[in-house]
Amino acid sequence: MGMGMADTLCTHLHQSSGSVENSLSKVKPELDSQCVIQVLNSCHPKQPLLGVRFFVWAGVQSGYRHSAYTYNKACKLLGIRQNPQIIRDVVLSYEAEGCLVNANMFREVLKLCKEAQLAEEALWVLRKLEQSFNIRADTVMYNVVIRLCCKNGDIETAEKLTGEMSLNGLYPDLITYMALVEGFCDAGRPEHAYSLLKVMRVHRCSPNLVLLSAILDGLCRSGSMEMALELLDKMEKGGDCSPNVVTYTSVIQSFCKRGQWAEALDILDRMKASGCHANHVTVFTLVDSLCVEGRVEEAYKLIDKFVVEHGVSYGDCCSSLVISLIRIKKVEEATKLFMEMLSGDARPDTLASSLLLKELCMKAQVLDGFYLLEAIENKGCLSAIDSGIYSILLVGLCQRSHLTEATKLAKIMLKKSVSLKPPYKDGAIDILIESGEKDLVNQLTGIRKGL
Repeated sequence: MGMGMADTLCTHLHQSSGSVENSLSKVKPELDSQCVIQVLNSCHPKQPLLGVRFFVWAGVQSGYRHSAYTYNKACKLLGIRQNPQIIRDVVLSYEAEGCLVNANMFREVLKLCKEAQLAEEALWVLRKLEQSFNIRADTVMYNVVIRLCCKNGDIETAEKLTGEMSLNGLYPDLITYMALVEGFCDAGRPEHAYSLLKVMRVHRCSPNLVLLSAILDGLCRSGSMEMALELLDKMEKGGDCSPNVVTYTSVIQSFCKRGQWAEALDILDRMKASGCHANHVTVFTLVDSLCVEGRVEEAYKLIDKFVVEHGVSYGDCCSSLVISLIRIKKVEEATKLFMEMLSGDARPDTLASSLLLKELCMKAQVLDGFYLLEAIENKGCLSAIDSGIYSILLVGLCQRSHLTEATKLAKIMLKKSVSLKPPYKDGAIDILIESGEKDLVNQLTGIRKGL
């Protein structure tokens, strides 16, 4: 949409003598987001009310729907978060002018409240609908307000609105209950979220895996493990909403935080019995928890279990252990395990490689760091290592006069188009030039310019 249509809309918007909406409708435009944003810019910053009315009108035009980006842009340009009163002013202006409004327009107003996280204004709009405009709110409108109340910590109002829906002949749906579940769990009341499952059955609303997993996670976070295991058991027997790897890992993580290793491993066995295989997150959860508690030997033994029984790659398992060993300051042991991986068939992952290299640099073991990086390069595992590590390593080698290794590293960087990062750039460049590698420096410093 060119500037012409936006200019035409701006003219009708700013020069309308009567209803803004009637004036705009005379244009019969084919809208797009670029055109809408251009018109909003014309209302920024002095005429936000006019901007909101245009935005609401545009949102109900045939063949056009606002995108998530456009809602966000409208809130920023019109300052809705900073000045929430504008929402009330718009609705009151509709009332004062006797403007012909409909439910779709109020859905747009509520969506702006949702984007700006305005719970109080959204509730006010919901009440104003029937009081002043004789429009009955639908499930979608209630859901927007209920979710905002839950996010605002006002779970009591959200509950009242849910009950009100039933009285008005509306049925809470999965979106309604998901908002309530998240609200209860965030408020530290997951047992209330759990009790909603009975209410859902009464309303013939079937929970899905996402909702059940959210309840389970809330129960685990609050330490209600007995109730969590009861729900997990129901999910395993339910069929339609069988727990997945994320569900099981959440329960395992909870037991690990409490030092209940036997229970955590029992869940791992239940996971396998249900035909669900662990992933690298499950591996790290258990391995890291054991290492933090000083039970490193058990962590080593657990790797075999993950590889044999769950099909997790040996490389992923060992990478998790390397990261955990670094976290508990067992860098030598981490390095030894890492080198064993490189000498065998296992491929270390990017995070383990980057963390170990960074740790060696921080300990001023730059020569060891270089030889490790060279070994990773020979294994073909360098593709995604943090580019900043190359610069740290290069300047460290230069400062300690390991110029042969520094030159080799610079050539690796050149081969992979890795540029020198500040604040390490100048120091490394000066030393390389002094050692007669001016051409290499020119190539390195030209990488970014040539891209």
